Amino acid sequence: MIRVLLVDDQPLIRSGFRALLDLEDDIEVVAEAADGREGLALVKEQLPDVALIDIQMPVMNGIEATRLIAADPTLADVHVVMLTNYGMDEYVFDALRAGAAGFLVKDILPEDFLHAVRVAARGDALLAPAITRKLIDRYVSQPPPGRTGSGLEALTSRERESVALAAHGLSNDEVADRLVISPATAKTHINRAMAKLHVRDRAQLVVLAYEAGLVTPRSS
Repeated sequence: MIRVLLVDDQPLIRSGFRALLDLEDDIEVVAEAADGREGLALVKEQLPDVALIDIQMPVMNGIEATRLIAADPTLADVHVVMLTNYGMDEYVFDALRAGAAGFLVKDILPEDFLHAVRVAARGDALLAPAITRKLIDRYVSQPPPGRTGSGLEALTSRERESVALAAHGLSNDEVADRLVISPATAKTHINRAMAKLHVRDRAQLVVLAYEAGLVTPRSS
């Protein structure tokens, strides 16, 4: 059973998402919150598998709530997915840097929303890959200066290749095709890289890869 927490200041949005989730046999909505501070408290209390958190909220915004969740080692198994009204929301990459596993646009199709929740619960891929690629290309073109000690030197050449492809938005299957290896091997390379680099999920791996200069944004 996938345990989900909904955090959004708009009751209609929460009720719509809850109505979809409640229809699924493998998903349970454990609680709802109307602001980041309340959401943070409920995350600590309920320990959900997935926390769907709106970016812009009163009292405490979603980015700050996400940053606090990511910084708490007791919440390492909570996968935060940010909710945004716009695919190119200027805050989305800040959310990824804060520790979000990915993001969803609120007008997402129901079947894509349910799939994304399940993907987030597994913690093995970024969400909404097409939009994520655009956001990465836009917001990491000017990464923060002075990034040092990334730890990339600890990676094997195959792990570095896998991380670079993942940073361009490729799935494990696509990484496997590109490197002519099995999907299981591709996933192993990426998981080992995450462990060596001490990142909590694939989104953080992508952020580090760009900030450390392993890859650069595509021009398209």
